[in-house]
Amino acid sequence: MNLFAGLEKFGFQKTEDVDLFAGKKESVKEEPEKAEIETEEKAVEIPPEEQFLLNKSIRCVVCDRTFSTKAVKAGRVRRMEPDMDLRPRHQYVDTLKYGVSSCPHCGYTSLNRYFEHITSGQIRLIREQVCSSFEAGSLDLPVTYDYDQAIDMHKLALLNAVVKRARNSEKAYNCLILSWLLRTKIEQLEQEHPEQTEQIAACKEEEETFYQQAYDGMLAAVSSEMFPICGMDQVTMDYLLAVMSYHFKKYDVASKTLANVITSSVASRKMKDKALELKDEIIKELKKKK
Repeated sequence: MNLFAGLEKFGFQKTEDVDLFAGKKESVKEEPEKAEIETEEKAVEIPPEEQFLLNKSIRCVVCDRTFSTKAVKAGRVRRMEPDMDLRPRHQYVDTLKYGVSSCPHCGYTSLNRYFEHITSGQIRLIREQVCSSFEAGSLDLPVTYDYDQAIDMHKLALLNAVVKRARNSEKAYNCLILSWLLRTKIEQLEQEHPEQTEQIAACKEEEETFYQQAYDGMLAAVSSEMFPICGMDQVTMDYLLAVMSYHFKKYDVASKTLANVITSSVASRKMKDKALELKDEIIKELKKKK
C-alpha cells in the first residue's frame, strides 16, 4: 500500500516505494416548551467547530515566509475519555485534525511539536526534495478541516519527516495519528454512510497499515532514543506499546510492558488500573487458545 496516496495534488508523484524506517463550550440546552399532554426532549445546540479554532501566524523555518495556520483554542475544548490506546477525544472538535502546520509557499509540513525543531542539514534536504516538487498554490485549506483534508496534511508531514531523516519516534507518532484519524473517519462513515462498504473497508486497511508502521517505529524508538519520546514518559509508552501489542496479538510483548507499568513506582493509579484491565483481557485471550 502506498502510504502517501493522495499527495499527487501537491506535486508529489513517485512515493510508492518510500520506506519509513529505512536505516535508522459545554452543551447549551434549550428549555423544552411545556405541552399539556406530552413533553419534548431537550434540544442540544452543538456549537460550530470554528468557534474552537483560531488563526495563528507562523514563520516557515525553511523558506522564511509567514503564513497562517489553524490552531485549537486550548481553553475552549473539553477533554473526554480517550480510547484504550490513548487516542485523545474532545467534545465538539477533534483536535488531532489541527496538529499539523504546512507552509503553502514551499511545502514544508510537520507536526506542530516538531515544526521549528529542524537542523540546517534537514532544511537542505527539504529544499532539495520537497520544495522542488511542491506545487505552490495547491494547498488551499477551508475554515475547518474534514478528515480527508486532515489525513492529507498528516501524510504530507510524514513525507517531510522521511525526507529530512527524522527520528523514528517522529515518524511513528505521525503514523499513529494517521491511524487515529482514519479510525474516526471510519466511525463517521459507519454512522452516516453505512452503505459505502468498499470505502469503509479501504479505510480500515489503511488504518491498520499506519497502525503497524506506528508500532514498528515506536519499538525502534524506545531502543534507540531517550525519554520523553513524543512527549510520553516511559510508563505511558510502555502502556501504549502494550495496547498495540495486544491489538497485533503479541501477548508476550504486551505482558512484559504491562508488568513494567503495574510494578512502576511512578505510574498513576489510573494508569495501573488501565494496565490491570488490559492484563485481564490478555489472560482471557490466552485461555481461548488452550
